[in-house]
Amino acid sequence: MTKFPYDIHSKASIIAYAKKLIHQTLRLKCEELLEPDKIKNKGNFGQILEKYYFLYEPNSNSEADFKEVALELKTSPIKRLKKLQYVSKERLVLNIINFMEVAEQTFDNSSFWKKNKNLLLIFYFHELEKNFLDYKIEIVDEWNFPEIDLEIIKNDWEFITNKIKSGKAHELSEGDTLYLGACTKGSKGGNLREQPFAQIKAKQRAYSLKQGYVNHIIASLSNKNPIYGKIISSLEVVKSSSLEEIVVSKFKSYYGKTILEILLLLDIPINQKAKNFYANLSKAILGIELNKEIEEFSKADIIVKTVRLKENNLPAEDISFPIFKYTELLSQNWEESDMKDILEHKFLFVFFKFEEEQLVLKKVKFWNMPYKDICEVQRVWEQTKQVVLSGEIVKNFKTNKNGKKTRVTNFPSKKFSSISHVRPHAVNANDVIELPIKDKMTQAEKYTKHCFWLNNSYVKQIYLEK
Repeated sequence: MTKFPYDIHSKASIIAYAKKLIHQTLRLKCEELLEPDKIKNKGNFGQILEKYYFLYEPNSNSEADFKEVALELKTSPIKRLKKLQYVSKERLVLNIINFMEVAEQTFDNSSFWKKNKNLLLIFYFHELEKNFLDYKIEIVDEWNFPEIDLEIIKNDWEFITNKIKSGKAHELSEGDTLYLGACTKGSKGGNLREQPFAQIKAKQRAYSLKQGYVNHIIASLSNKNPIYGKIISSLEVVKSSSLEEIVVSKFKSYYGKTILEILLLLDIPINQKAKNFYANLSKAILGIELNKEIEEFSKADIIVKTVRLKENNLPAEDISFPIFKYTELLSQNWEESDMKDILEHKFLFVFFKFEEEQLVLKKVKFWNMPYKDICEVQRVWEQTKQVVLSGEIVKNFKTNKNGKKTRVTNFPSKKFSSISHVRPHAVNANDVIELPIKDKMTQAEKYTKHCFWLNNSYVKQIYLEK
């Protein structure tokens, strides 16, 4: 029988033993337990920690790791920003979702809650150039979900469960929910699993805490919380209305009003020429001070997009996403791609419309991309990757009225897809990044920065949806 260096019946003892890891590495703390010649290919950071420090065999049991005190151990990598604070490198993956069982569960007796009610979190500093045994452990502590967060997490769990009950486990997306996600789990984005209410198999998924929520945990445990403003003021508020309903209700009182009228009603000085004007206007409408971040949006990784509509309801511009690096595009598969990750966020669209040359607030809408549309963007992404891989970016040249030659590319255009296309997103044609394969026509080894865009006609449909 194993003799543990902590009392398995005492949560305080386990946590105190875990905290001896702070500012240490696995190599240092497991020095007497590890066999250096045999450690290769013996597992990842978490598995080695469990086996050689806490002295229990890694497993996938439905119970918490320290079942005697209902404490689940989770490890996660962090990275350092320029301001020296730590942020999460990724979402925090919890237990696998059992599609066949979860539909019969309630939240309180669910496998998720039984396993993750109390978390013992160990965050280590991820450095590519180092062996994981030499990663420095920075934060170790227990995490219990605050009441308001737990209410939102319960709603997220219910949404995921109801989608499974509706036979749509294959359509689950992290954009469906706020703090608790259903991320793909397995090789290249998820092995296929049976679901109880549909014939089609669904990708294996696990419950996960969104990256933004993990950042909040890190800041809380390290006592370095950013200056947040809260939309939800109390547990009673979130029990009676969802976050989405609360946000929409705050904006509704300003529907039909021009920007100038809104500013007069808010009576808050906001620089209209600033790049963040619309972001600040949204904060002010939500009752958030301009120097503060919106706590709930940060935790849920909500992407806010302001859209200006012409009188025919067509957005004045397509919606851009961050530029992609050609080399990274080739190294990724769709399931692990940056673009899919972005599309599986929840968005808040704030729609203004030009009426008699004045911008009028028309509506706000929470939205995440439907499964079938994500599949269509995948087709655009795959075609883009193929163009880069073939070295045939430039198709031909055309001459404009001024006699200037411009390049015509093989990247997917609006004719290729009704949802998304690829085009430049650069200061000018000389704003370039490296190509993994030289362009055959131009012999260029670098090419103008490009990104994926949502077609304005597609965004119009989002606006018109009830």
